[in-house]
Amino acid sequence: MAADTPPETTPRAATATVAPPIPDGNAAPTTHQAQAGALKPDAIGFLDSLAIGLNATSPAYSLAAVIGPLVALVGVHAPGVMLASFVPMLLIASAFHFLNRADPDCGTTFSWVTRALGPTTGWLGGWAIAMTGVLVVGSLADVAVGFGLLAVGADGLAADSLVREALTVLLILLMSWLCVRGTEVSARFQNALVLVQVLCLVVFAAVALWRVYAGTGSLDAVRPAADWLDPFGAGGSALTGGLLLGVFAYWGWESAVNLTEETKDPADAPGRAGIWSTVVLLATYVAVAFAVVAYAGTAYLAGQADAEEDVFASLAREVLGGWDWILLLAVATSALASTQTTIIPASRTALSMARRKALPGGFARIDARRGTPGTSTWWVTGTAIVWYVVIHRISENALADSLTALSLLIAFYYALTGIACAVWYRRRLLRGPGPFLLLGAGPLLGAAMLLWLLAESVADMADPANASSSTAWFGLGAPLVIALFLAGAGVVLMLLRRAWSGAFWRERPGVAPEAP
Repeated sequence: MAADTPPETTPRAATATVAPPIPDGNAAPTTHQAQAGALKPDAIGFLDSLAIGLNATSPAYSLAAVIGPLVALVGVHAPGVMLASFVPMLLIASAFHFLNRADPDCGTTFSWVTRALGPTTGWLGGWAIAMTGVLVVGSLADVAVGFGLLAVGADGLAADSLVREALTVLLILLMSWLCVRGTEVSARFQNALVLVQVLCLVVFAAVALWRVYAGTGSLDAVRPAADWLDPFGAGGSALTGGLLLGVFAYWGWESAVNLTEETKDPADAPGRAGIWSTVVLLATYVAVAFAVVAYAGTAYLAGQADAEEDVFASLAREVLGGWDWILLLAVATSALASTQTTIIPASRTALSMARRKALPGGFARIDARRGTPGTSTWWVTGTAIVWYVVIHRISENALADSLTALSLLIAFYYALTGIACAVWYRRRLLRGPGPFLLLGAGPLLGAAMLLWLLAESVADMADPANASSSTAWFGLGAPLVIALFLAGAGVVLMLLRRAWSGAFWRERPGVAPEAP
């Protein structure tokens, strides 16, 4: 397969007008200008990138958020749905890897889709990535604050809405400052948090399973069985909703690839980190799902479906007793780490869009001393804070609805990436089974699965009675209204940008490179 993978390229210099690497030589070059310096090269290594990819998914928080609703849908087959959700993630992670080898651009999906499918589709893909950061950063910081206060016994402060909101805003500002301060500082911080998080999850899962087999559990324990790994055991309709929750749980690993221009061996290490992140997450999610379902039983977890991440707060007390702070700390550090790493894809995508003139040039400014995109980072931060405060003031349900809407944006831009990979390498696909499967069939299958989930979810959310939220806005489920609002806003802003400065659309970004 080595001979069929794209040749490695050096990352583009951002100090002058340069052409993106064209591995096969027959595509028209594209030019763009990176203003005020370049992202700092070789700032982090493969292990740093892996830690960032893992932390960006926020494993402990993601499990806490989805395990209750997932069990309510599929019962004991929750581990199987986690396994099934891994399949499209691995296929799309493979697409990220091969596309990054050909074009190591911090804009990832935006850059690749622009060159493979055209500037309009690329702009919408970049907008979707930026909006995922806006939607989720506030929620993650809110969870980090809430669980952090619970872990130190400050339950009263955790229940005070105003205190929690103020601390959440301060935490977002702190994490953004760390992002601007330097990629190396961020990486060291992420390395420490991922170790704490994984260790706490391992301790929790081990104690839960030990108590199940020892017969000392306090809830309706169930002995684990191999058929729990069958994702189809609960039926097709339940599987659809479960897979969408699973996609949300895995989302975020591509933050490693957004740091490609700041990583040693940029053409290979970030993509490998993204793939290995999904593999580590698979092992973690399946193991913890087995432990949670076995210890608590399906009735208890289904009853906690509306509690979202609070299910882990109650399970911590049940499983660990006075040591419940271990699991609370896991969720707090998970959300804290992800608050920072989720800012990375949005800010780097905005930077890449500005370099190609898809956004105003100010978003491409880079701190000359630290080599970080300060302007785009603070814009993402400010927008995320405004979104969080407004949505939080509307209701707690609205905050949860914005996370549900997030899953639609994720499915959209992941699917675009899979399609772009197959188009990019379309002339390589018949060179053998390896290129056909890895560069074409695999990414397209992953994209098809995600588009199917997207269509099913939109149809489900169109009816408030079936939507994952009980909230109805304008006769539709609130999550769908939020997603449609963001999509419409993206189209309007794109048209305004094109009318104001159509340089991005007038350029020939170059069709996807193909073998001669």
